[in-house]
Amino acid sequence: MTFIEGVGTSIGPIVAVFMAAALLAAILTPFVRRVVLRYRIVDRPNARRVNTRPIPRAGGLAIAAAFLIVAGSFVLLNERADWVPTPLTLAQGDFLALFLGGAAAAALGGVDDLFNLRARWQLAGQLGLAFLAVALGIGVAVINNPFGDAPIRFIEPFSVGFTVFWIVGMINSINWIDGLDGLSTGVALIACVTLGLISLTTKVSQPLIAVLCFALAGALAGFLRWNFHPAKIFSGTSGVQFVGYTLAVLSILGSAKVAVALLVLGVPIIDTFWIIVGRVTRGGSPFAPDRSHIHHRLLDLGLSHRDTVFVIYGICVALGVLALLVSELTQLYAFLGVFVVSGLILFAPTRGAFGRPEELEAHAYETTDPDDEPADRDDG
Repeated sequence: MTFIEGVGTSIGPIVAVFMAAALLAAILTPFVRRVVLRYRIVDRPNARRVNTRPIPRAGGLAIAAAFLIVAGSFVLLNERADWVPTPLTLAQGDFLALFLGGAAAAALGGVDDLFNLRARWQLAGQLGLAFLAVALGIGVAVINNPFGDAPIRFIEPFSVGFTVFWIVGMINSINWIDGLDGLSTGVALIACVTLGLISLTTKVSQPLIAVLCFALAGALAGFLRWNFHPAKIFSGTSGVQFVGYTLAVLSILGSAKVAVALLVLGVPIIDTFWIIVGRVTRGGSPFAPDRSHIHHRLLDLGLSHRDTVFVIYGICVALGVLALLVSELTQLYAFLGVFVVSGLILFAPTRGAFGRPEELEAHAYETTDPDDEPADRDDG
């Protein structure tokens, strides 16, 4: 890994946007929490959830607002101040796809948080977001070839199809890993840092994209303060759709980063694949919710809530380091290794139903916070 010449000039803007986004998200999250509690927008306990009391959701609105304000302001100011160079390959449509599409993703997710839309309507919204990004110029036209020096180039129809698949797949991967306190937030944070660092290398050489990645990382870090176990608020559909969409677009803005994102987000992506396989082979719908995700199986195997989160964090960090240090071929082998191990975990026999209340750590959610009273009374 070799950093670009003059990388030091990008450190100041990176630190500034990270801290600003983190502070703004940390401030906005309690405000969002009070609002959603007032309207009883909560995740209620059920057989497949680990929370044992209603927890407010839609916290992703704070993540989205922090990123859009900080990153959008930086892009506008950078046009005059020229703190970091703007890549010639980036057009105005790319920024529009990132910011307008991100705002639309958060808004559509907020509608789901409020009305609990059916899966088919969620998928329709995700496809709409993906086609909006394509219409604004986002597309995967080339990827690195792990078996040779020449890159793999896609013809136009395949490029459009792959881009739509990538965006929708990324949103659902973040969505389906969002089953424990702080899990999807932390995994996305690790991915943002990795994508930001790779953008500063000679392999990609896009310092502005690095700044945007760290702006999203800061927003996630500020929200994680309230989302880590025991969570005070969940990101909700607004969060997973915004984060998934934004990560997908940021990884596309630089051909080398698609493969990096595929590796560092290997756990949620592979988990999504195996879950779909398992549901289809059992004759069910691939979108029917259940407790067969990798984090559920790790809990069933005996890990605590926090230990499970930290194990998945550790895997993602290790994959992120590999993405930065090794060749594309080694990255492919690492991805296949995670693919096999994840399959073994997901289909290995466990000790059965996850029904012992002490394992849910219900006491961790006990609170005397008066803001929770409306939701608790409504739970019945």
